[in-house]
Amino acid sequence: MVSMAFCSEMETRPCCEEHENPSAEPAEPEVREASSGYSHSELTCGPAEEGVKLQVKEPVETENCATQNKYAEIKSPPSDPKQEGGETECNKQRKLKKTNSWKMVRFQDPSAEDNVSERDSSAESLFPEYAMEAWTLSTFEELCVAEDWQDITEDRLLRKNVLEPGAPHALRPTWGQEVTVKMQCVLEDRTVVEKDCKLVFVIGEGDVTQALEECVLSMQKGEITLLLADSQYAYGLLGREPDIPAWAPLLYQLQLLDIREKPDPLTLPVADRIRIGNQKRERGNFHFQREEYCKAARAYCMALDVLTTSSTDGRGGTVEAEEEEVRDYRVKCLNNLATAQLKLEQSDKALHSSREVLALEPNNVKALFRTGKLLSDKGEYKEAMEVLKKALKLEPATKAIHVELSKLVKRQSGGNEIQEWKAKPAEMLGDNITPFLIPPKKKQYGISWKFILGALVVALGSLLTSMILTARN
Repeated sequence: MVSMAFCSEMETRPCCEEHENPSAEPAEPEVREASSGYSHSELTCGPAEEGVKLQVKEPVETENCATQNKYAEIKSPPSDPKQEGGETECNKQRKLKKTNSWKMVRFQDPSAEDNVSERDSSAESLFPEYAMEAWTLSTFEELCVAEDWQDITEDRLLRKNVLEPGAPHALRPTWGQEVTVKMQCVLEDRTVVEKDCKLVFVIGEGDVTQALEECVLSMQKGEITLLLADSQYAYGLLGREPDIPAWAPLLYQLQLLDIREKPDPLTLPVADRIRIGNQKRERGNFHFQREEYCKAARAYCMALDVLTTSSTDGRGGTVEAEEEEVRDYRVKCLNNLATAQLKLEQSDKALHSSREVLALEPNNVKALFRTGKLLSDKGEYKEAMEVLKKALKLEPATKAIHVELSKLVKRQSGGNEIQEWKAKPAEMLGDNITPFLIPPKKKQYGISWKFILGALVVALGSLLTSMILTARN
């Protein structure tokens, strides 16, 4: 199991590293939807540390004009009756397309795609019987001061309005339990940005926004409520491209369907562990791209806790293919974790994570490079040279490895004139590494100009003194 205790000490800092550096390539998740699983959608992806972004095309769906639902649409002013005759009402509405998302189903205007054959029923409300004014028409400013709304937090940035209470003695969830929620979310103009009829998450693991976790903790089983969330409890300064702008408050409609204890991952089949671990890794990739490195590292640690073939009863029972798959995903998580730890300036932990990668995959170039660089920074030059030479042998054309080897040789030489390396041409290694490739200029030994100038001054002074003495005599 990988410890997560360090996450509380992490501090995020905005910094970027070049993609030429194999040790710090940002995670690029490939996200796709799945119909069932530990969370409401499975987020399986290719290797995040490989830096390859794969796109999954989703079918473009248009709105169902026959069953138009005004509660999930952007409100528009009444149109001129003269203009209604020229085109149908359906053509005036926005066409929405389902797009990839980290957690939720998202919608955006379709790109230039004209062949739209399927209808999109996702814009229909999940709570048609609770389509009141607060959900359809009221501004968020009005809801902030409404008297029938309750404050969930002391800062009044999370407010809820109970539409249907739970049973009198219904249970409330607690921290660490798994819940199932039916939810939909809109912006202030009532654009649908999130929707899930069976969203499953564990409270406290960061699977969803903080707004949802805080609200669910205040709900009873079966309760239906409206939740108004300030951006600080949602997607904050960065928003969520392309559908949620920066600093955008959100309005949720929620129903708490079920509460249960979180299952022990070691009791689950290996296939389920791989799926859950990939979901955690995808969440880490999401936070890494937002430069939320502490959250990213925590998500990678939780993924590593799940990605194991061991079981509580001590029996293996796994086939070789499953073990290999688990090992591959552990390598991806460990590489991503080491990158996040480097961003957090936790070099010792990053070195430990990189060594774990090499224990699983000795020829992993990214881990070799990162290990060699960190060993060089710690002054362990001999081991660093061996590791970097191995990485260079596997990928001789990688610029960053040449650069780091040049730095290492310079450190070993201690600044002496004699160097045991040959400078590579700048065109091959990059313009930004010239200072590491130019040998120091030789010192020129000879008489200093200051010494010569001083001697001249003394000679002139002596000559002038002798002339004055001669004149007096």
